[in-house]
Amino acid sequence: MDLKKILPANGPPIEEVAKYIEKYKNELIVIKYGGNVFIDRNIFNNFISDICLLNKLGLSIVVVHGGGPRIKRELDKSNIQTKFIKGLRVTDEKIINLVEKVLIEFNEDIVSSIKKIGSKAISVNTKKNNIIAIVPESKELGFVGIPNKIDIEVLKNFVEKHIIPIVSPLGLGQNNQTYNINGDTAAGAIAKALKSRRLLLMTNVKGVLDKKNKLIEEISSSEILEMIKNETITEGMIPKINTCLDAVNNGVTAVGIIDGRQKHSILFEIFSDKGSGTLIRK
Repeated sequence: MDLKKILPANGPPIEEVAKYIEKYKNELIVIKYGGNVFIDRNIFNNFISDICLLNKLGLSIVVVHGGGPRIKRELDKSNIQTKFIKGLRVTDEKIINLVEKVLIEFNEDIVSSIKKIGSKAISVNTKKNNIIAIVPESKELGFVGIPNKIDIEVLKNFVEKHIIPIVSPLGLGQNNQTYNINGDTAAGAIAKALKSRRLLLMTNVKGVLDKKNKLIEEISSSEILEMIKNETITEGMIPKINTCLDAVNNGVTAVGIIDGRQKHSILFEIFSDKGSGTLIRK
């Protein structure tokens, strides 16, 4: 394979890429792409081309997407007010129907964008190839679920055929009722079930920052707990970090929090010595 021809000029150095392709050849990588980063179509297209490149290079990947901003846009259009409890949207019947519709449309958008540039992808959501069974998070949140069973055989089957599964953060509860799931939680549950080599959470921050707002390139779970205690890590970052800690303590080798706004941040994270963002190990 002529790497020079298929790698972007502004991506990681070719000699490093060759080394890491070998390293990750038989490993699974779960990538969560946050809805907040996806609003900008240029960033979206950059992500799609990076994902297709990983696929072409023979890496096994599963993508989980978010969709918060799109959901908010549709709720605003329909004049539906919502409230949040601890960062999770209270979801009644009307809202869950809208959430499901928006996430599945987005899911299909990602799949067709990947197919357009020559890789194979497939939708995994509550209407098609569902893999997530849930338990309700709490009564007051309504139709918000926590994954309690992941059908990994479905995912492995696609991955073995070099098809990229694109997973919506939705699951089914009793009576096949659809539930919304926090995107990071869904990605973490899938990474744990697959015992993946990497979980990458792509978001709109550089990674984990210290008190001086400097990026921390690598950190252990005990150091992270210390940072939560002394309030270096606060509010919105805490649920994300808890997903990371849960993953590395349950069979995922390492988790990266990386900036989806940076060009080719996935490629730099996987294929370069320096990485991008923050790497969290046990």
